[in-house]
Amino acid sequence: MRVGELSRRSGVSVASIKYYLREGLLPPGERTSPNQAAYDEGHVRRLRMVRALIDVGGLSVAATRDVLAAVDDPDVPLHEALGRAQATTTPPLTSEDDDEARAGADRALADLVRERGWHVAPHNPAWNTAVEVLATYHRLGDDDLARQLGLYAEAMEDVARREVAAVVDRGDRARTVEGVVVGTVLGDTLLAALRRLAQEHCSAQLLGRAEHPKPV
Repeated sequence: MRVGELSRRSGVSVASIKYYLREGLLPPGERTSPNQAAYDEGHVRRLRMVRALIDVGGLSVAATRDVLAAVDDPDVPLHEALGRAQATTTPPLTSEDDDEARAGADRALADLVRERGWHVAPHNPAWNTAVEVLATYHRLGDDDLARQLGLYAEAMEDVARREVAAVVDRGDRARTVEGVVVGTVLGDTLLAALRRLAQEHCSAQLLGRAEHPKPV
């Protein structure tokens, strides 16, 4: 198919397709003439993934390029592909405050990881993020929220096990890596959305349901 049909099939404008080609997010088509190229179903699927990572997952073009590099490299082990996706999509959340709150949070997280027998790389960016959140809870006097750490860990381990198993069962390596990457990026967005819906439900149960305004 030519670029016009690719645009119609994918829902992505021709201008955006050309931009993604220049940025290396979309592999080039098969050259049919000096000014024409042919594209296939693989390009349609890649465009949909690019738009999902950028529009839904909120990744920058540069981050999307890094994530897709793990998908395209056949020599990247599946576990490393997950690590790359996490490193690219986990926003840095660190603080210059090297106080007792941070030290205590680091100890609490280390104890949790040890108790659950998790195999976690020390350079995983999510470690610093979790520590900083726990330390901030303590500084704000919200230790009752910090005490939910074990509950969160148990719930997320169950979710993560099912997520990883689901994509591994695909059998095809390329589709498995794609699932690991997309699941990491979009899964974060979905989990956050479901948590907010559940919070509204629980708030209505515990605090009394407010009447929602009728749609106009």
